[in-house]
Amino acid sequence: MAKKEWREGYTTGSTATAGMKAALLALRNEFPKEVTVLSPQHVEIRVPIEQAWVEDGKGKAIVLKDGGDDMDVTHKTPIHVDVELTDSSGLQFVAGEGVGTVTKPGLQVRVGEPAINPGPRLMMKSVYGDLVDAGKGCIVTISVPEGRKLATKTLNPVLGVVGGISIIGTSGIVKPMSEEAYKTSLIPQLTVLAAQGVTDCMLVPGRIGHDAATKLFHIPPEKLVETSNFIGFMLEQAVDKGMKDIILIGHIGKLIKVASGSFHTHNRMSDGRMETLAAYAAAAGADWDTVRAILACNTTDGAMEIIVAKGLTEIYQELAERAQVRAMRYIHQEARVGAIFVTMEGKILAMSSVAEEIGRRDGWLPQSRS
Repeated sequence: MAKKEWREGYTTGSTATAGMKAALLALRNEFPKEVTVLSPQHVEIRVPIEQAWVEDGKGKAIVLKDGGDDMDVTHKTPIHVDVELTDSSGLQFVAGEGVGTVTKPGLQVRVGEPAINPGPRLMMKSVYGDLVDAGKGCIVTISVPEGRKLATKTLNPVLGVVGGISIIGTSGIVKPMSEEAYKTSLIPQLTVLAAQGVTDCMLVPGRIGHDAATKLFHIPPEKLVETSNFIGFMLEQAVDKGMKDIILIGHIGKLIKVASGSFHTHNRMSDGRMETLAAYAAAAGADWDTVRAILACNTTDGAMEIIVAKGLTEIYQELAERAQVRAMRYIHQEARVGAIFVTMEGKILAMSSVAEEIGRRDGWLPQSRS
């Protein structure tokens, strides 16, 4: 079978830059259907223009974001750009409707500035130099009408970018997201915490851990760091950003993998859940029929029914302690790491000793874990 060729797209930064160029050309009575912009690496990027016109002395353009074959929440989203020429030299950026504003330090853009990253700013500065007469200034307002809604599907609320999405892109081109690119996109969560002097955090692989942390322990969402399947990578990054106390909190189906020494938890990379449960059940005295029944299960929730029926629930605490040991070993004991196993229903199944110590010290651990 022939290998599929993945179609590249362009970033929100390239889209906005193309809109700026089309809007400036409209002020010259040119209304292009496509423009070419330069990436920060000086690669030419051709971008179709949906519409360009002049209104009330301002150049305006709409460009549809094209993410190619990437998993991109902004794909096909209209990005609106208005440009206004001024008599004072300089390029000014304004966050219109649906474009966020930075409210926390630690990102590439200063607090109070529109969430337009350095790459897109550089691209737009090049357009400014090419199309705006010397001595003239330009105010660029970028709007994304759907931006507030789209931002809820991104990490922006956690990162302190409020009001909408960010205009991003270091290369101007979207390549269908590789694993490395996705891992890298998770790091700013820790950068923002570190910039605030925070040295403790909770790593959550998914929604179950996130909900348990906020609902049971009232942990502020901004102290929760999404890891997806990259638990080991994010543990290393947390240490690199100065975190000293780290809690792993999530469904047992994810964190039992950490107990077995697997730190990339995608099922194609590691799936010894039943084997681990069966081994601990056997160590706790389970007979051969029980071990075989656990091994025959497809999900940890199914295996848990057997474990409860056979009175073997003490293994959960042992597994949490083992996850704690494995995690601290993984980062060479450079931070304390605790583990909290949660059920599908959001109840605490087991809590390791370090997690309990941190919870009681910081006051988020309730008196009852039921």
